[in-house]
Amino acid sequence: MRVLVTRPMTDRARKSIEARFHAEFRDNSPLDEAAAAQALRDYDAIIPTLGDAFNAGAFSGEGLRCRILANFGAGYNHIDVQAARKAGIAVTNTPDVVTEATADIALTLILMTMRRASEGEAMLRAGQWQGWHPTQLLGAHVSGATVGIIGMGRIGKAIARRCHLGLGMRVVFHNRSTVSSLDIPARQMPGLDEMLQECDIAVVAVPGGAGTRHMIGASQLHALGPRGFLINIARGDVVEEDALIAALTSGTIAGAGLDVYENEPVVPQALIKAPNTTLLPHLGTATESARTAMAQRALENLVAFTEGRPPRDLVN
Repeated sequence: MRVLVTRPMTDRARKSIEARFHAEFRDNSPLDEAAAAQALRDYDAIIPTLGDAFNAGAFSGEGLRCRILANFGAGYNHIDVQAARKAGIAVTNTPDVVTEATADIALTLILMTMRRASEGEAMLRAGQWQGWHPTQLLGAHVSGATVGIIGMGRIGKAIARRCHLGLGMRVVFHNRSTVSSLDIPARQMPGLDEMLQECDIAVVAVPGGAGTRHMIGASQLHALGPRGFLINIARGDVVEEDALIAALTSGTIAGAGLDVYENEPVVPQALIKAPNTTLLPHLGTATESARTAMAQRALENLVAFTEGRPPRDLVN
């Protein structure tokens, strides 16, 4: 059985995969559509990840050998799940293991953006700091602020707990379905714009895909307002990037902290130069333990499939 792993893995993860399968590991460049289509013809199973172009065109050829895409990551909007299903190819993901690390990054971005830490570090490193003074880089108070969570799934709940229990923040949220299993005080709001008007900082934590593309645009940023901050740790295209740049540049919102971008790895210069932005290179799950756990979860799904058992995390 030939298995393709589309990116390098941690040492522990690589050893676990190689102990179970004859696996080939690619470098850090993502698969374009042509390479993804070829991989589907050449391998019995693939462990893909973000950026690999398993879109509808990749599944359109004849002689597809692959029977499962055991995705490395909770998000799988780089895979056309419907096209995979039609081709008889199972798709799995790695949900629970990414929750805590991603929530930590959200909290990092909240603190850095509201307290303007990224701007301060850039000033210091550039040799432009001339000493303390009373009105330098005045940010917003984090403790006791109101946080709005857009998407109260596993990650959204983990962010809400950190904000409320760690920083005494009031929590409001918007979710497409009713959420009942909460272990902290939080108020669900029916309208997204209504929630944005209510909060000091909004955190995007919804899944990617056609249903959430450009969910945050000019009107939503206007609702967030000149004292509001936006954090995105979900998928880049949930936020309309041009609208965000305009909102930051004009002062429509107070600032933004981003770990994801609409056309990764391309980040527009206008966004890089925008005032009060904290920009991270998609570090959400970037800990050794989290990335190893993601690989182990993908491997578990693959093993279950090859042994004729239902994979734990089947998404199609």
